[in-house]
Parts: sequence; structure tokens; C-alpha cells
Amino acid sequence: MKALVGCVMLTGWAQLLAAQEGVGVLGTIRERGALRWGGDESGGAPYVFRGPEDKLTGFEVEIAEILAAKLGVKSQFVQGQWDKLPQLLDRGEIDIVLNGYEWTPERESQWASTIPYYVYRLQLLTRRGPGSILSWEDLRAGPGVAKKRVGVLSGSAAEKYMQSQLRDAVDLKLYDGVTNAMISVTQGQIDATLQDVPIATHYASEFPELQPAGEPVAPGYYVIFVGLKEKALREALDKALLEALKDGSLERIYEKYGMWNADQPALLELAASWPPETAAPPSARAKLPALGGQLAGAAVMTIVLSCLSMPLAILIGLMVATGRLYGPRWVRGPLGAYVEFLRGTPLLLQLYVIYYVLPYAGILIPAFWAAVLGLAINYSAYEAENYRAGFLAVPRGQMEAALSLGMSTWTALRRVIIPQAVRIVIPPVTNDFIALFKDTSVCSVITVMELTGMYNRLYNNNPQRVLELGILTSILYLLMSYPLSLFARRLEGKFKRVVA
Repeated sequence: MKALVGCVMLTGWAQLLAAQEGVGVLGTIRERGALRWGGDESGGAPYVFRGPEDKLTGFEVEIAEILAAKLGVKSQFVQGQWDKLPQLLDRGEIDIVLNGYEWTPERESQWASTIPYYVYRLQLLTRRGPGSILSWEDLRAGPGVAKKRVGVLSGSAAEKYMQSQLRDAVDLKLYDGVTNAMISVTQGQIDATLQDVPIATHYASEFPELQPAGEPVAPGYYVIFVGLKEKALREALDKALLEALKDGSLERIYEKYGMWNADQPALLELAASWPPETAAPPSARAKLPALGGQLAGAAVMTIVLSCLSMPLAILIGLMVATGRLYGPRWVRGPLGAYVEFLRGTPLLLQLYVIYYVLPYAGILIPAFWAAVLGLAINYSAYEAENYRAGFLAVPRGQMEAALSLGMSTWTALRRVIIPQAVRIVIPPVTNDFIALFKDTSVCSVITVMELTGMYNRLYNNNPQRVLELGILTSILYLLMSYPLSLFARRLEGKFKRVVA
């Protein structure tokens, strides 16, 4: 009996393992009754976006519905940041990545791709008007001429193309959204943007200031990515896509969104020999020193941003705190509102306003200085509260004694109150400085490539080295922040001895 029970258990375990290896995710999808597909609706039309009555629409929404129907389940959209969708796939939070993801040999080595569902090309877009860029050759700057600034979506095929073809000829700016790059071109913050043809076609009416420059280049393929071992799911999706190609379902969707063109009939031929035979990507281990060098260069940008913005934040915060406590009554209210507004709104929103909204008012600030200004203004609110607490910690008698000696209020503040308050607030100010080093990571949304932004960029191009890149990035942040902590402790000890 024991032997029989053991055989049954072993057989059950073997069947379970076989199921997990063969149809694991596909079986789970059918049991769940829903195909969870990952996309980023902030990327906009025509892929995934909100239509009338806030309904989710887009050509990939309709493709997902077709695939789910052919699998006998419903379609379930899962929102995620575009360049982080493969990570959601690895975590098991989504079943497939379906959001204009281009096929590359590097991605094929990490995740399994379905047959292509769309053939895309890249279109260069520039501003209309005298002296505008009309061709790819116009992008190349001559001797002594500043490089043209070109915006691309971070982690996209456009970025990879620019890196391979014009890396040293242009100043490449990375964006987290395609429309952000187009807006920057219209406002004159950058000179051109490289976008997938479906994006350029769809937004042509919304950005009449832009014009195509040159012919579309670099044909590539949109594919769906699944887990590397999910053979059954991949085959089921391939079958569903092939049926949709043959019965005209995909063609009808593409015609609806104005995307059908002469490249799309090749999809059936591509399906017969997919995936293409491509040499395995070179080992990223050999590139690690070069990747580390790029991270170190981005760390320098982080240091520069922090060292420029923090003194400015301290200066503004000190003035705000002084005005709130010792200024006239009509000044205190607005300064209090200034502090509460900045503390109550996120740094990311403030950076967007400075970089993207102010140009509509005729105030055009370069990305680097917009980052410095945004960080300084945001942290000035916190420094104002630190210094206000420092002022209140100084006994009131200190000010009264100074005034009785004939000092003016400003002289008493400068000679008596502020020096003591500065000593008191060293720990919280130092803590804010360390936090500022890490908050510079938000600046990548306005194309300033600091350490975290560089990590994301390198990870997208080298997904097999995410662990090494993460460790290097963590070490660099530690090397930047820990010496500051030691310096602050030394200052505290020095001031304690002076007071004693």
C-alpha cells in the first residue's frame, strides 16, 4: 500500500511539473478566465488610450480582445510603465507584454516572442519653418556647430537606432512619453524627434507644427512577449494571430486606425520563419566595465545637480523662514502658502510645470537648469520648515538681549539668531541633502540623464545584466551619500565643542 501511494504521489508530482513546464501560464489563464496583458496607456494613441466616455481603446486593445476570444477567455488590461513591462512579466503580474514592443535579439534571449503582428518603420519629425531640418543629413552638425538635439522614447527601437547610426553626431534626449518629445520639438527645446510611423501618422493632425523629414527608416516588428519557457502560451498566441491575419481581422483593425500600409502583407511570410535566425547577443559581461563607466558619468551629473540645487534651496528656505517669523504680517501668509503648496504637490509635477508648461507662457528653460530650479524650489519648502524650527529653538531672550544692545532686527538675526539656528538644523538639513541625491532620479522625466535614469537606460538595452547594474548603481549612491553623513557628524561634533 505504501509503495502504491508513493507511486501515485510521484506520478502526480511528475504530471504537475509537466503541466507547469508545458502549459503553466496558459492553463492558469484558462482557469482564471482572463488574459492579463500589460500596456501603458500614458503612451497614448493609437496603441492604448482613453476614448469617449473614458473607455479604453486603441488597436492593441482590439488585438488583445481577439486573442482572448480565441483562447476562450476575456481580455484584462494591466497598466504598467512602458519600459518596465518585461519586469511585470517576470514577476508574474501579467501574462503577456502587448504594447508596441519591438523585437530585438537581446529581448528574444530573455523572453519568448510571438510572430509579428505589425511591421513598423521610424519617422524623423521636425519643426516647420525657415531653416528647418529636412533630411537625415541635416542632423549632422558641421565643425564648430552645436549638435542637433533629438528626442526619443527611452528603451525604444528609435533610441537604439540613433545610438547605432548617429551616436556622436547628435545630442540624444530620452523621454518617457512620445507626446512629450513632440511637444518639446514644437516649443524649441529640441530640434527633432524620431517616432514609430503609427505614432507620427496618428498625431499629425494634433501637431501641425511638425513635418516628416526624410523617408521612414529601419523596418522592424511589433511582437508579443511571453515568459521564456511558456511554449504552450506562445504557440496558442501564434495560432490566434495567424488566424487573425488570414481572416482579415488584423487588416480591418489597422485600416480603422489608419495604419494599414504596403509593409503589412509581409506579416504572413514572416510568420512562416519566425523567429529569425540571429546570432546570440554578445556577452554583456565583457561590456560591464564600459557600462560602469557610463554609470559613473551619470553619477557625476547627480552630484552636480545636488550641489547646485541644495545651496539654492537652503538660501531660499532661510529667507522664507525669516520672513514667516520676523517679516511684516502681509508677507507671512503668502510665504506660508508657498511652503504648504510645495510640500503638498509632488516634485514630478513641479518639474513638468517648469519644463513643459512654462514654455506656453514664453518662459523656456533648458532641461538641466529646469532640473536644478525644480529641485531647489521643492526642497526650499522643507528647508524653510527646518530653519523655522531652528529659529524657534533659540531662546527668545537672545533676540531681546540683542535688541537691547542697540542692534537692529536684521543685525540681531545675522549675528545672533541665524548662527545658532544653523547649528541646530545640521542633522535635518544633511538628511535632506542625502534625500536630494536620490530625488534627482525624477529629473530623467525632463531628459536629464542622472544615475537612476542611466541605470534604466542600460537595463533596457542589457536586460540580462540587471543584477550587476543594480549593484553598481547602489554602490555609487552609497559612495555619494555616506561621506556626506560623515561630514555632517564631524560638523555636529565641532559645533558641540564650540558651544561647550
